[in-house]
Amino acid sequence: MPKIIAFAGSARKDSLNKKLAKAAAEMAGRLGIEVTFIDLTDYPMPLYDGDLEEAQGYPDAMLKLYPLFKEADGIMVACPEYNSSVTPLLKNTIDWLSRPQEGEPRLGAFSGKVVGIMGTSPGALGAMRVLRHAREIFGNIGCLVVPEQVAVPNGSDVFAADGSITDEATKMRLEDMVKAMVKATRSFA
Repeated sequence: MPKIIAFAGSARKDSLNKKLAKAAAEMAGRLGIEVTFIDLTDYPMPLYDGDLEEAQGYPDAMLKLYPLFKEADGIMVACPEYNSSVTPLLKNTIDWLSRPQEGEPRLGAFSGKVVGIMGTSPGALGAMRVLRHAREIFGNIGCLVVPEQVAVPNGSDVFAADGSITDEATKMRLEDMVKAMVKATRSFA
């Protein structure tokens, strides 16, 4: 059975993007995929610095996170938008996980993985601008990013208190992305 990890590039406790990633993970689980939701706040890492890496090696959190990514066949990521781009948390996580591992292929945490991208924000654009950057970053590190993507405008209005999606159009777009992600993951797993 293919394995997918889902997470949001946000540290906020009540993050709209965490809610979106969890909703996508639940949808993929209902389609018979093994899904693990990861909260990046459980894996704190210093800002990537080559001198720090050389002096201290890899952070413990990175060493715990790397096998989860390596063993996954696919990645679903909800991308908050900071100044029209990815969050420092998301970029830093990618930077640490992309470091070479002894005995592992280059970019072993990412290469050949199927990626589904989504994002939401309280604003009218719904993280649309960040998805272009996320697609570019994941594509450059050897991932296959499915064409379907989801930008959810006015995110504060589409989630119930329990995190479920109340807007039917949003739910349908998310299901389309998840189905494309699952189909591609099954094809490549």
